[in-house]
Amino acid sequence: MTLQTTNSFQSLQDAVSAVCGDDVKILRQSPVSGGDINLAYQLTLSDGRKLFLKENAADKLDFFVTETEGLAAIRGTNAITVPEIYGYGTDKDHSFLLMEFMEPGSRQKDFFEDFGRRLAVMHRADCREYTGEGSFGFNSDNYIGAGHQENTPEKSWIAFFRDHRLLPQIRRAKPNFDEEALKVFDRLLDRLDQYLTEPEKPALLHGDLWSGNYVVGKDGLAALIDPAVYVGHPEADIAMTELFGGFPRAFYDGYYEVMGRTPGYEERRDLYNLYHLLNHLNLFGSSYYGAVMRIAERYS
Repeated sequence: MTLQTTNSFQSLQDAVSAVCGDDVKILRQSPVSGGDINLAYQLTLSDGRKLFLKENAADKLDFFVTETEGLAAIRGTNAITVPEIYGYGTDKDHSFLLMEFMEPGSRQKDFFEDFGRRLAVMHRADCREYTGEGSFGFNSDNYIGAGHQENTPEKSWIAFFRDHRLLPQIRRAKPNFDEEALKVFDRLLDRLDQYLTEPEKPALLHGDLWSGNYVVGKDGLAALIDPAVYVGHPEADIAMTELFGGFPRAFYDGYYEVMGRTPGYEERRDLYNLYHLLNHLNLFGSSYYGAVMRIAERYS
């Protein structure tokens, strides 16, 4: 049940018919928990098959267009599984994304080592087609959670991270900061090149790689979901895996077995994660203020 191209549809039933045939209807639409941006459902069809559905307001269709682009980019590396996308569109007062329902499996014995190795292979894949004339960024903007993510291509990773990661989030969060705090951010932005390094090779990143954004597939291997892709420094993905508790040690062993270690990563990790903490401050409020300022002051 695979489409060669992803199509835009005028109704959910049209999308189901294109995937499964005109005679197949939706029998049940059962809520699935886990997301905080979109509504999610398991669709049970009249032929017994299952599909996965995301819904949002009609004006949020771009969430699903960019998710489709991101999953397609990851799939194109031939490194790690992502769910198949069957189509997106609008239906009355909502937008939708129709995709593969990934039946959960049991983790293989070396699940996390294999996951780390596969992510490293993804990070080593050729990704020049996604940045046009630049080396870092992406062909289009997308989203980090519900927040807009600016992906204007740049030749320099440090310039990209400053101008299209930290600076937009700082501007968005400006009402949270007094004059002294804003001076801290000014100093930090001026000193980025004292801390960050240009990567040996740009990498396609998942962009939002925490434990809620992978699943165990039917084959017992990791599959990535909910990407916020762009081309950047591979350290940025690894830093995100450590932000909310970290992955098991075996994941990092597998990753570095393929990718190798870059000296000084531990000193840069929190700076990469400042981007995500600023985004959380903007999306979820002041409980993230203290963590944001501790990191900003450290690097300023």
